[in-house]
Amino acid sequence: MVVQKAFFSILFLICFYGTINAQKFVFKQFKTLSCPEKRWVIFHPFVAKKAFKIAVDAREKTLEIKQQKFLIGVGNGDQLDAFRHAYWMAMLAKEIGERKSKKLGVAHEKGNYKQYNKGMLEDEVLPDKISCEMDLFNNSVGLKIAKVATSSNLLEIVLGAVKKGDCKIIKTDAQGYFLDSDNNVIPKEELSGKWENRKVLVNSNY
Repeated sequence: MVVQKAFFSILFLICFYGTINAQKFVFKQFKTLSCPEKRWVIFHPFVAKKAFKIAVDAREKTLEIKQQKFLIGVGNGDQLDAFRHAYWMAMLAKEIGERKSKKLGVAHEKGNYKQYNKGMLEDEVLPDKISCEMDLFNNSVGLKIAKVATSSNLLEIVLGAVKKGDCKIIKTDAQGYFLDSDNNVIPKEELSGKWENRKVLVNSNY
């Protein structure tokens, strides 16, 4: 039954995109997803298209924020990274509901662990445990914001949450080197290829 449901879900998504080029595009995007994310799509085929569009929009908005220098960082364990996850999850919750959004966020992080085991990069870096913890925390912030924000002020509220320290980032020094709980620089060789390490989370206004 699961295999049959998967087939019809994928078929539905492909047909839903109309043109041949769009069908090829959506099938290509589906193939790049991790197994947990594919499973989410299979069980939520009617909102998968909308979820994909929101993910693209969130990345584009994060790039705009980066270019305008509203937040600090380049998008890896920093304010920009925190913003992307909180904004993505808030937008998702507004459009497809809190429960489906939360499940997708968890599926994404499970996918990161599988990527780590295969040595695959996410945003040009190897995922690790602390990064997943950070993402899940910031996802939860986004879900809370969705309950009180409107479509017109959601972006402003997410930006404010990051700047006030309501989100989490990974602790670094002024040069961008990762620090442990005692403010010691963690050597790069110690971080290389390890799921668990001495990185720590701090408030996003650190």
